[in-house]
Amino acid sequence: MYLVKTPWLLKKLYPQLTWDIKSTDRCIYLTFDDGPIPIVTPAVLNILKQYNAKATFFCIGDNVRKHPDIFEQVKAGGHAIGNHTFNHLKGWKTDTQTYVDNFLQADKLLDTSLFRPPYGRIKRSQARALKAAKPNLNIFMWDVLSGDFDAALKPEDCLKGVLKYTEAGSMVVFHDSIKAFDRLEYVLPRALEAWSKEGYSFSPLTP
Repeated sequence: MYLVKTPWLLKKLYPQLTWDIKSTDRCIYLTFDDGPIPIVTPAVLNILKQYNAKATFFCIGDNVRKHPDIFEQVKAGGHAIGNHTFNHLKGWKTDTQTYVDNFLQADKLLDTSLFRPPYGRIKRSQARALKAAKPNLNIFMWDVLSGDFDAALKPEDCLKGVLKYTEAGSMVVFHDSIKAFDRLEYVLPRALEAWSKEGYSFSPLTP
């Protein structure tokens, strides 16, 4: 069970986390979790390039270790890099010290002040510990969850949800993963086409 649009109450309960970007500009912040991996990440980069779109890639440290060439392609494309832990840990089921150590292991490869907790699951103690370990850290969540990871979701329905709930300042979550690719390769170009016609631009996240 997941919500496409993040409820305002959840944002209020966790004000120390960034859920969207308040701006008067017609800008959308596209984000991609779980890469980099072969085939999928390069395909995403190609689609983004066609629409002059910059995005933020929250990378798993172990995937960067396995695929450094693809990681370099992401950086060369002018996209922002975020930390997504080294092993995609679920914060609610991980003790705080293990979580911080795993984050720091990824940070050696990523060297970024942007972080997104896998599954969106993080304890308040973990958030405090991460910021103590890296004081300039910014923890980004999301405003719109595409659901591209859901194998039961039809690509057409995935697209409808994304287009319905995305607005200026939204952070939209996609996944450059094998599991999500069937929906991602259908939704991403069509969403970019629709948003571009509405006058939106696409920027990477910044601290």
